[in-house]
Amino acid sequence: MTQRISGPNDPVRDYLRRSGAPHSVVTRGLRGLVENWERVVQQVLEGYPLTLDDYLNDMDGRQLLANALELAPAEVRDAFLPRVAEADRVVRLHLTPAARCLWGGIVAAEEGWDPEVQWWYFEKPRVPGPALKADLDGL
Repeated sequence: MTQRISGPNDPVRDYLRRSGAPHSVVTRGLRGLVENWERVVQQVLEGYPLTLDDYLNDMDGRQLLANALELAPAEVRDAFLPRVAEADRVVRLHLTPAARCLWGGIVAAEEGWDPEVQWWYFEKPRVPGPALKADLDGL
């Protein structure tokens, strides 16, 4: 029997709700998180057009995705993992290590982020758009 992933017993949507995610994110669940990450990856490939605040928000979305994947039922997780792995593989070709966590060292320590695990917080686009470049230059 396949576990149903929508409705009141969806652990991903429950997690998103508890995390304070907007209703639109909760409603779209794991599929929406994956689609959002694929959209962000495309933006990075094209020269991320927004600011550092927007970029950090998008990296927080990647963290939500990582957390949601851990909570998803195995068959659901297994259905989405190839897409996430491919998006990660592609985006990492277009990222370069940052000098430090983009949220700052204090936040990284408080959250327990590891550059090998939560790499999205420790890497930046090789070719940022003008707004992100200006923000990164100001760090």
